[in-house]
Amino acid sequence: MRAAQERLRGVALHTPLVSFDFGALWIKAEGLQPIGSFKLRGAFNKIAQLSAAQRRCGVITYSSGNHAQGVAYAARALGVKAVIVMPSDAPQVKRTATQALGAEIVVVGPASTERKARAEELAAEFGYVVIPPYDDRDIIAGQGTCGLEIAADLPEVGLVLAPVGGGGLLSGVAAAVKLSCPEARVIGVEPELASDAAESFKAGSIVSFTGEQTARTAADGLRTQSVGALNFVHLQAYVDDIVTVTEAEIRQAMRRMVFGARLVPEPSGAVALAAALFHRERLPAVRTTVAVMSGGNVEPHVLRSILEEAV
Repeated sequence: MRAAQERLRGVALHTPLVSFDFGALWIKAEGLQPIGSFKLRGAFNKIAQLSAAQRRCGVITYSSGNHAQGVAYAARALGVKAVIVMPSDAPQVKRTATQALGAEIVVVGPASTERKARAEELAAEFGYVVIPPYDDRDIIAGQGTCGLEIAADLPEVGLVLAPVGGGGLLSGVAAAVKLSCPEARVIGVEPELASDAAESFKAGSIVSFTGEQTARTAADGLRTQSVGALNFVHLQAYVDDIVTVTEAEIRQAMRRMVFGARLVPEPSGAVALAAALFHRERLPAVRTTVAVMSGGNVEPHVLRSILEEAV
């Protein structure tokens, strides 16, 4: 993970902790990354380690948008062709940004299993190197640098809340925080309507949801149908709990973050704050909490509707 941090120096930002509650609650503002989310960390760390021969083959990934942008950005920076398989319901703002970074986009149906299968087919046909969105040690190490920054900037942190979809961010952050600040607690947060990670954590084995189930949440970055196998090993080793939040709580947290911290999150980026605001009874009593804002690539009409809601 320290090696990943060195590779990312000058590429990914060391994002700030923004005070939200007079020093008791801090927001890790990953929406300020060049691509608007933490995903640059893992994507660049993975692609930067490819051999010259692998880079000549080009890379391919499957993503609803933020990992797509991370791979496209890293590939362009390193002079590598990028192909991205995206779902038909991916936010237009993410699709447009990915295209602007020079990636070739292939559109499939909404299920995460469908886009993974198509990416693997294209990789077999054209020889592309697959850059997994979360179930990969180099991706996890890259995302974990977010946790290293939290530990360095706030060594007295008592609790870290991080979103969980496929588990790349949560597994990396949890490992980094627990190994740097052993007394700290780490809790994952996901939408109630896409709670496969919470169900998996409770069951002790990976539980999968259908694409139709996960598509119900507005948090498009957390619609993954199951956590990755390697990610789940990390969750079991380093994560203390996983809690869920409602769609109404996500919307309220987005609004509170805009007006209270002057940060603009996408729905997925607001789930950790939603847990801190509305589920304190499920969280340990600590003096200092960090909520990871994973991204800020929100559709304009979604943001507009939330800001126009009555308080």
